[in-house]
Amino acid sequence: MMEKMIFGRYVPADSMIHKMDPRSKLMVIFLFVCIIFLANNVVTYALIGIYTFFMLGMSRVPVRFLYGGLKPVIWLVLFTLVLQLLFTKEGALLYELGPVKIYEEGVRQGIFIALRFFFLILMTSLLTLTTTPIEITDGLETLLHPLKKVRFPVHEMALMMSISLRFIPTLMQETDKIMKAQIARGVEFASGPFKERIKAVIPLLIPLFVSSFKRAEELAIAMEARGYRGGEGRTKYRELSWKKTDSLQLVLLVLLTILLFLLRS
Repeated sequence: MMEKMIFGRYVPADSMIHKMDPRSKLMVIFLFVCIIFLANNVVTYALIGIYTFFMLGMSRVPVRFLYGGLKPVIWLVLFTLVLQLLFTKEGALLYELGPVKIYEEGVRQGIFIALRFFFLILMTSLLTLTTTPIEITDGLETLLHPLKKVRFPVHEMALMMSISLRFIPTLMQETDKIMKAQIARGVEFASGPFKERIKAVIPLLIPLFVSSFKRAEELAIAMEARGYRGGEGRTKYRELSWKKTDSLQLVLLVLLTILLFLLRS
């Protein structure tokens, strides 16, 4: 399951989203995360959904790949929905079975929050699926450039975030390998008492930390061997270029924001 995780992976394709400037994609994602909280009824969530699936369609990322990668996340979305159903006690009572009571507002809030969570995961994953780590680093560094005036380590921060995103799928694959090795030795992760399952995680964490530090050390040695000394004086092989499509995407998002303000309850 972990090797199918989509967050942090890059899928090469010849699409409009892939060709967009990384700065515009970062701005779109940031604004989307902000405006999604404006949605609070069926119409506004429908608009958010249409925009999200429009962007996914324009990215030309294979649907089968998306579906396989979202399987682990779907359980988190369903868990969020169940929590809202059980703990929201407002509105008309819809169902009662012993101590379990489901109210109208709990169903409404549960569906809306689950959809919000789902759309956020899709859009944030779209950034890494259509943008290489180098492009993300360059985009972040350019957007945060004004902070250099206050001696903020912009280049180092952008590089750190880019490497973190790049290593997410690598670490998940490493976790999967260690889990399979432990299961082959008789360790049970999915069955048995809760206390025993917690204890079984410890033999998983220790080799994972050792592997993570080893990879970090190898990366540091490789960067040092290539003469990396920070961002000062470095030139770029690929210069960022703002296109009409980048402006159109931002205009489209502004229009969506206006519609959400007008149509929200």
